[in-house]
Amino acid sequence: MDKQLEKFLYDPTVGKIATIIIGLMVIWLIIRFVQRKFLYKIDSNDNRYRAKKFSSFIGYLFSIILITIVFSNKLSGLTVALGVTGAGIAFALQEVIASFAGWLAISFGGFYKTGDRVQLGGITGDVMDIGVLRTTIMETGQWVDGDLYNGRIVLIANSYVFKEPVFNYSGDFPFLWDEIKIPIAYGSDYDRAKELFTQAGKEIAGDVSDDSKKKWDELEHKYLLESARTEAMVSLVANDNWVEFTLRYVVDYKRRRATKTALFSKILKDVEATNGAIRFASATFELVGMPDVSVKMKP
Repeated sequence: MDKQLEKFLYDPTVGKIATIIIGLMVIWLIIRFVQRKFLYKIDSNDNRYRAKKFSSFIGYLFSIILITIVFSNKLSGLTVALGVTGAGIAFALQEVIASFAGWLAISFGGFYKTGDRVQLGGITGDVMDIGVLRTTIMETGQWVDGDLYNGRIVLIANSYVFKEPVFNYSGDFPFLWDEIKIPIAYGSDYDRAKELFTQAGKEIAGDVSDDSKKKWDELEHKYLLESARTEAMVSLVANDNWVEFTLRYVVDYKRRRATKTALFSKILKDVEATNGAIRFASATFELVGMPDVSVKMKP
């Protein structure tokens, strides 16, 4: 029994396994110590999150290197077998590999970062976490009007960045152009209406227009873009029922609904204050009577 125990303890394979276990424990104890002692002191949530992810990645990298070094003398004879096995595993796990490649693309390609509002895989929401295989999103919209959270947390495979377009609402230009349409009755003071709506846009969204203009200028220097108008502007078109004014303005991507509410509230009050000079229009229907019908009865 003692000889068997001695043989077991002096077995090279057992020694290598013990070396790997001890080495992995040391690596991850150091990683956890660094995370708790230093990384949690970082004030910025985004920088702290990135540092934690990077430190975990370093831990996995050193773990792989340790295992490779310990078993390096055993790998030469298994090259062919590992090649065939690897090809089979790669085929079976192609979605997992694509997701891992997607994670690398997201991390180093600037697709999006935590906190961004994106549309990915048909889902719109704010990025909560970027994992090695999946991105976690707090969903907005669906049965909830506007850009408000609906409470669902969605996990989306990172491989979707290669399959579908990635819409980033808050990347280099965290603003959106939005519009509201105001139907005005024929016979109203159109010039006054246009001035009133333009003033409402400048008053409610004026500060945002100034900030968005600076961001757009930065984009023009970074990319090949033409100059864009970020100030509030009003256009109109006449149709069968009314004159339709369109107020176009720039808004923060998270304040579309609040800004639209503020604009409509001001416009309603300002129009009512004109005492009928400007009147809202509504759909009207004209009922056409049937022609008189004369019926003669033969005796």
